[in-house]
Amino acid sequence: MTRLALLSVSNKTGIIDLARSLVEEFGFDIISSGGTAKTLKDAGIPVTKVSDYTGSPEILGGRVKTLHPRIHGGILARRDVAQDVTDLENNQIRPIDLVVVNLYPFEETIAKTGVTLADAVEQIDIGGPAMLRASSKNFAHLTVLCNPDQYDEYLQELRQNGSASLEFRQKCALKGFLHTASYDNAIAAYLAGTQSEGLPETYTVSGTQIQSLRYGENPHQPAAWYQTGTKPTGWAAATKLQGKELSYNNLVDLEAARRIIAEFTATPAATIIKHTNPCGTAEAETIFDAYQKAFNADSTSAFGGIVALNRAIDAVTATELTKTFLECVVAPGCDEEAQAILTKKGNVRVLILPDLLTGPKETVRAVAGGFLVQTADDIIADTAKWQVVTERQPTPSELAELLFAWKVCKHVKSNAIVISKDRTTLGVGAGQMNRVGSTKIAVEQAGEKAQGAVLASDGFFPFDDTVRTAAAAGITAIVQPGGSLRDKDSIKAADELGLLMVVTGVRHFLH
Repeated sequence: MTRLALLSVSNKTGIIDLARSLVEEFGFDIISSGGTAKTLKDAGIPVTKVSDYTGSPEILGGRVKTLHPRIHGGILARRDVAQDVTDLENNQIRPIDLVVVNLYPFEETIAKTGVTLADAVEQIDIGGPAMLRASSKNFAHLTVLCNPDQYDEYLQELRQNGSASLEFRQKCALKGFLHTASYDNAIAAYLAGTQSEGLPETYTVSGTQIQSLRYGENPHQPAAWYQTGTKPTGWAAATKLQGKELSYNNLVDLEAARRIIAEFTATPAATIIKHTNPCGTAEAETIFDAYQKAFNADSTSAFGGIVALNRAIDAVTATELTKTFLECVVAPGCDEEAQAILTKKGNVRVLILPDLLTGPKETVRAVAGGFLVQTADDIIADTAKWQVVTERQPTPSELAELLFAWKVCKHVKSNAIVISKDRTTLGVGAGQMNRVGSTKIAVEQAGEKAQGAVLASDGFFPFDDTVRTAAAAGITAIVQPGGSLRDKDSIKAADELGLLMVVTGVRHFLH
C-alpha cells in the first residue's frame, strides 16, 4: 500500500525538499492543509488538500481544518488491532505513516512590540497540538516530526532501513510531547501575565537545550544550558567574540555580574565578580577609569574574575583588561580596535550583550520534592523614601555614596556588608554567619582607606556592635534597612560616635 504523509507546518523551512524526497524517492502520497498545501503545489509537488481528502471544507476562517475522523483515525489507528483495522476499512480511512507538524508562532507573536491579547489568542494553535499529541501517542505505528532539524535524519532512516525504526519513532514522539508542553506553557505564562499581579497557582518551567556544558559546579555533575522561549534573549542572545565555550560556573557568575551592572546606567561603571560576589565595583567618568578603580579595589581577588562593563569596550580599556588573567568580559559593545587588542588574550571569553538591563521576572530554586519561586528583587532604590535617623544630616555627596554602596550590597551574599568611597568598593564582607563577622572582613579589606568611607548593610543591626566596629575603622555614614527591635541602640551609638545613619525600609537578603 502506498504510504501516506500529512504535512501541515507553520515554519516551512525545508518542507519542499522533504516533500519532494517523500514523493520521488519513496512514493508517498501527501495530504496537506492551508498554506502548506499551496507551498507544495507551487513547487510542483503533487498534494491533496485536507479538505478534499476529508470531504469537509475548512471552516471558521481556517480554525477547523484537520479536526476530522479521517485525519485522527488515520493517525491513531493501531495496525495490530483487528477492530482498528476494520474501522479504517469501514470508514474509508487510510492509515497515516508520517505526520509533519509545527505550530502557529505564538511565542514569536507575543515577543512583538504592541501585540494585543486578541493577536496572541489568534496564534494559539488547536489542530496542530492535537495532531502532535495523537501521533506521538501512536509512535508504535507512525512517525511524527515537529522540527525541520529532524527531516534529514528521517530520510536517512528510510534510505537505510526502508522505514523508520521504533527507536527513532519513540525519540520523535518524545520531542513531540516536549514541543506541545513547551507551547502550552508559553500560552499559560502569557495569559497569567495578563491577569492580576502575583504568582500563578500553577507554575511550570520549560526550555530547549542550546548547549551541553562540560560539567556543572564540579566535574562529576552533568549540566546543560537551556533557552526559554523560541526567540533567544538574555545570555542566549549574547555574541561571543572570542574564547572557550562558557561553563556552568561562568554563566552563573555572568548573571551575577549582569545584575550588579544593571544597577548603574547613568555613569560608566564596572564590576568584577568572583563566585557570584563582587570583589570590586566602581563608577567613574570613563569606562577605563571605572574598570581601573574596580580592579584596584581588590586586585588579588580580581585574578580569574568575571568583568562586566556598562559601556562599550574601547582600546585603552581593552589594553587594561589584557594585563591580568580574566575568565570572562561582558559589555554592551566592543569597537574594532579593542577587539583586536583582546585577541592577544585569546582564552578570555569576551561577550557582547547589548541588553544588560533586562533580567528574569522570577527566580526559581529547586528543593527536595518541589521548587520555590519568587519575584525578582528588582525594586529601584529611591533615596527620597529613605529616613535619616541620626542627628547628623547627609550632604548630597554622602547620600550619593550611600546609594552606590546600597546598590552593590543588594547583590552580595547575606550577611552582606559593603564599604565604599569615591564610588568604589573598598571592602566586601559576604556570606558570613553573623553581621559583625562580615563587617570585620570588610573593614580589614578596606584598611586605612575606610577613613571617611560609608558602609551599607543588607539587613538590620540586631545590636549596636556593627556601628561601633564601623566607627572604630573610620566609617562616617551607614545605610541599612532598619526594623530591628534594637534600632534605638544602633541609632544612639551612631549619634554618640558622630555617624550619619539612614534606613531604607527595604531589605535585600541574597541567600
